[in-house]
Amino acid sequence: MEAGRNKDQIIVGISQGDYNGIGYEVILKTFSDKRMFEFSTNVLYGSQDITNFYLKNLNLPNYSLNMVKDTSRLPSNKLNIIAGHEKNLIVEFGKSTKKAGEMAFWSLEKAVDDLKNRKINVLVTAPINKDNIQSEKFRFAGHTDYLGKAFDVDKYLMLMVQQNLRIGVITGHIPLKDVAESISIELIFQKIKVLNRSLEYDFGIRKPKIALLGLNPHASDNSLIGKEEEEIIIPAIKKAQKEGLLIYGPFAADGFFASENYKNFDGILAMYHDQGLIPFKTLAFKDGVNFTAGLPVVRTSPAHGTAYEIAGKNIASSVSFRQAVYLGIEIFKNRKEYDEISRNPLPSALKKINQKMIKDEDASNLSDENNDKGGISFSSLA
Repeated sequence: MEAGRNKDQIIVGISQGDYNGIGYEVILKTFSDKRMFEFSTNVLYGSQDITNFYLKNLNLPNYSLNMVKDTSRLPSNKLNIIAGHEKNLIVEFGKSTKKAGEMAFWSLEKAVDDLKNRKINVLVTAPINKDNIQSEKFRFAGHTDYLGKAFDVDKYLMLMVQQNLRIGVITGHIPLKDVAESISIELIFQKIKVLNRSLEYDFGIRKPKIALLGLNPHASDNSLIGKEEEEIIIPAIKKAQKEGLLIYGPFAADGFFASENYKNFDGILAMYHDQGLIPFKTLAFKDGVNFTAGLPVVRTSPAHGTAYEIAGKNIASSVSFRQAVYLGIEIFKNRKEYDEISRNPLPSALKKINQKMIKDEDASNLSDENNDKGGISFSSLA
């Protein structure tokens, strides 16, 4: 076993994103805190030259780095780097370049390949530029759709997470003019099921409560402003309710967030991107996380983008990226625990029964002691 490596420690793989944005800055700031190495073994799919460039730019001397060829030997007390073969890469702060897009895809593809082969446990993706990454191999609107294709999954969900606030979107990165014709009873029903499963499997919530937002202003005011609520959204809700899911709505989005009704639900589904992400980023931009629900693997990302406008200024906050690492680890552990319980339901049930018997016996003994001393028994209070 490698020095400083706990064999049970979770391995987090990190794709570098666009190196002209703030990706390297938030990654390196995150792992400049030595406490991060207590939670996971971490490996960046990136470039040694670019890493060293950013370390100098960020004034982070004596940084613990370890260059490796693959994941076979990964000490946990350093940030490991698996580098590509590209040399003489030039960082151009805040600029979209073809080479940055190519390297972002190389990093993502390499990390996903290791994720498929279980060489890493969690993938945390730094922000990409959705334009310069486009190629023959990458024709997607973003990470979420690419990962769905990579893992042969068509029922997935972009879920924005900050503690108990979890907002998913029915339609993702599509033009606003296409939203109304894209939603259907079946699509909404599928997204409800994906979210419900994720809340149970990934977040350990039993019988989660889900809120569904309407499409039109005021959720159409009983069909005065559009028919989608009556013809599509409400039937989808009823279909999910027949399967025993706790789904409610449709809610008018403005009043739902203004009244803080969102706090009463474990998960929320918005009809389109900005309907969900504007309130989410208003409430949780600093430490929000993007999680892809419905995949057989765990992938998280910071809630922000490349932030070209502040690249190279050493003012980017690493909080969101750090939270993405934390959440990825937490979800991986939750899934492992859920799977163990599902495989061995009897031992788990017996454990709960034994715990209850011990509590009951302790209460009984305490009651007997009180009776012996002339005190009031628990039974007399019933």
